[in-house]
Amino acid sequence: MLRFVVILIACAAPAFPADLEIRYSALERMIAAQMFTQEGRRYVRGNQAAKCQYAYLEAPKLSSAGERLQVAARFSGRSAMDLFSRCVGMGDSFELTITAVPVPRKGAIAFQDSQVSTLKDSYYIRRVRSAMMRSFDKDFKIDIRDQARRLLEQPASGTLYQQELKDLDLNAIRVTPEALVLVVDFKLIVK
Repeated sequence: MLRFVVILIACAAPAFPADLEIRYSALERMIAAQMFTQEGRRYVRGNQAAKCQYAYLEAPKLSSAGERLQVAARFSGRSAMDLFSRCVGMGDSFELTITAVPVPRKGAIAFQDSQVSTLKDSYYIRRVRSAMMRSFDKDFKIDIRDQARRLLEQPASGTLYQQELKDLDLNAIRVTPEALVLVVDFKLIVK
């Protein structure tokens, strides 16, 4: 009976979360593979075939800005009409910096409280900054489940067992000067 009580207490003990540190260079590669897929660009409006109505980000660089994640990227866009095979309207290309608080959302890294800054200013750029703040919080997310599954289920050479990742849950995110630190709960099954 005492053995049963000890086993029951051991099974009821809470599992401790693990810290998963993802360096910014690795995070940039993850973002490039997930979001910047069309010639290294992330189209936020239109596509690569659109001549006069498009907007995209390219060449993202990640770093920290205090407790916020900072994304520096190049923006190119045009909001014009095709008039006799010429684009007539607004457009520009410039560097921008987005800072946001990373938050866990449905097992992915999402963002809130985004702020966008640019060195240049114009009517068009102010409209772009406003649109980017709204869309970054709503549309951008970094899925980590597939990356974690690939990393943890990868068999080591010469092993006689398999590993399976189960129940990955992202609980919290911390920004450090070198990396994002993800606080995760997961179960790894060895077969």
